[in-house]
Amino acid sequence: MYSQWVRPGDLVFDIGAHLGDRTIAFAGLGARVVALEPQPVLFRWLSRIAGGRDSVELLELAAGESPQTATLAISRATPSVSTLSGSWRRKISRDNPGFRSVSWDETVEVAVTTLDELIDQFGQPVFCKIDVEGYEDRVLAGLSRPLDTVSVEFVAGALDVAISAVDRLVQLGDYRFNAIPGEKRTLLWSQWREADEIRNWFADGADGLNSGDLYARLGRRKPNGAPQAP
Repeated sequence: MYSQWVRPGDLVFDIGAHLGDRTIAFAGLGARVVALEPQPVLFRWLSRIAGGRDSVELLELAAGESPQTATLAISRATPSVSTLSGSWRRKISRDNPGFRSVSWDETVEVAVTTLDELIDQFGQPVFCKIDVEGYEDRVLAGLSRPLDTVSVEFVAGALDVAISAVDRLVQLGDYRFNAIPGEKRTLLWSQWREADEIRNWFADGADGLNSGDLYARLGRRKPNGAPQAP
């Protein structure tokens, strides 16, 4: 699936790498990968599973809108839903029945970097995957230039985060959008859609999908990240 966007030698950012399945997929395509995972326990597993590759750089960091230290709420039973966003945690517990039994029963202070800082250090990626449990729009707030292709996770009960991510992306560049439901591997639509169509799709409930990934593909680049006149 990722081969349509990632080629050998390309740089990819994996923000919210978890156990590294996507990191390994990108590396398997011959890409150089910078993978971030802030959870100490998951990072140790990530290092065991995806480490030891010359093409992979693993960083025990979160990403956000500014360099800082932040509190990560961890669910020990379901660590894949650990989050930096208190508002997302409250909203998803209330509005998504699948999260009502989730307990965020531990916290840890984590270091936060930005996409801009990562680009300054490693270069500009051709693909950036962001899966950070309701903090996707804040990660994009730390980016000041358009990237060729970006994916962000969306989850029912907190689709406002995805709408905010769309808003940020169209501030940066002339993007078109598509989506993949759940853990499937094929795009929903044969034609990529405009931002307004995607905002309306999310506002209407995203066809009832429980989760998925939104893909944004850059068309014309806007100078210095500034909006172009219509």
